[in-house]
Amino acid sequence: MAIKTPDWWYKKNAAGAPWWRPLLWPLSLLWRAVNALKAANARPYRSSLFVISVGNLTLGGSGKTPIAAALLDLLAPEAVGLSRGHGGTLAGPIAVDPNKHTAAEVGDEPLMLAQDHLFVIARDRAAGLRLIEKRRKAPKPKRVIVDDAHQNLKIAKDLHVLVIDGDTRNGAWPFGDGGICPYGPMREPFAPGLARADLCILWLPDDDAQPDPALVALLGEKPVFIARLQAHAPAIPAPVYGFAGIAKPWKFEATLRAEGYDIAGFEGFPDHAALSDAELETLAAKAAAADARLITTQKDWIKLDPAWRARIACLPITAKFDDEAGLLALIRPHSA
Repeated sequence: MAIKTPDWWYKKNAAGAPWWRPLLWPLSLLWRAVNALKAANARPYRSSLFVISVGNLTLGGSGKTPIAAALLDLLAPEAVGLSRGHGGTLAGPIAVDPNKHTAAEVGDEPLMLAQDHLFVIARDRAAGLRLIEKRRKAPKPKRVIVDDAHQNLKIAKDLHVLVIDGDTRNGAWPFGDGGICPYGPMREPFAPGLARADLCILWLPDDDAQPDPALVALLGEKPVFIARLQAHAPAIPAPVYGFAGIAKPWKFEATLRAEGYDIAGFEGFPDHAALSDAELETLAAKAAAADARLITTQKDWIKLDPAWRARIACLPITAKFDDEAGLLALIRPHSA
C-alpha cells in the first residue's frame, strides 16, 4: 500500500506535526528493535563484483534513483543496476526487459532505469548479485550499482554512497528532527547511518544554489560531492496541470515553477502510487477545464499504459555533478 509522505517529516523542528504524533513513538521503538534484531543475525553475501550501494537515511525523497542512473552512465559499459523492484509483483532475480515487462511487474524505478542500462531486480539482493555474476555476454559486468541498499544487511558493499536532499529552503531539513519512522522520516539513527557512508552526495535544486554550511558541517570528514538537478523540460506553450506520486511531490511542483511553466493546478499522490483510469480521467477533466496539459514525473509516466502516455507529458530529471572527475577518481580505482 502506498503511503503519502507527511511534509512535516522534513521540517527541522517537525513544524506542523499533528497533535497525535506522540502516539507514533512506540511504533518507532518497534521499528528500531526489529532492525536491531535483523542486524544481529545478518550474514551478508560477499560478491566477486564491486558493489556500490546508493542509499539514504530517510524513507524516500532524497533523489537516490537519479544518482544511481548517473553513476550507471559514468561507469558504463561495465556497470549493472540492481534493486528489489519495489512495487512490482515479480520476485526475481530477473533482468528487466523494458519491451516485455511493466512497472506493475518490476517496479517503476527499475523499469525507468532499464530504458538505458542493464538492470536486474531481486527481492533477495544476494540472488540478484549471483545472477549478474553469471553473465557472460560482453561487456562482462565488473561493478553493480545497488539502488536503495544502505540499510540492506544481506549483501556486503564495497562502497557506500549516501544521497542527501540538500535543499534546505523554507525550513526544510533532510532528516527532519531525527525521528525514526513513523515518528519521523529516518530509517535509522543519523550517527550510525552516516558512519557507514564512504561519501555523501548532496542534491541541490539548481546551478545557483549553494550547500547549507550547517548541513555540510553535520557530515563531518566525509567526502561531499554536489549533484545539481537538471530538468529536461518539454516545450509546452499552454498551462500545465501537474501531478506526482513521489515521496516529496511538492518538490516536483517547485521544479515545474522553476522551469517557467504556467501551473494551472497540481496534485500529489503517495510514493509509487499506481493511478487508476478513473483517477487519471479525473485529472484529465480538471486539466481540460483549465485548458491545460497534464504533466508528471518520468517515474509516474513510465507506469502509464501507451494510451495515457500519449496524453500526458513527462519531465525527466537527471543529475549533474559539480566535480565529476573527483567523484570518478574516488570510485574507479577501487572498482577497476
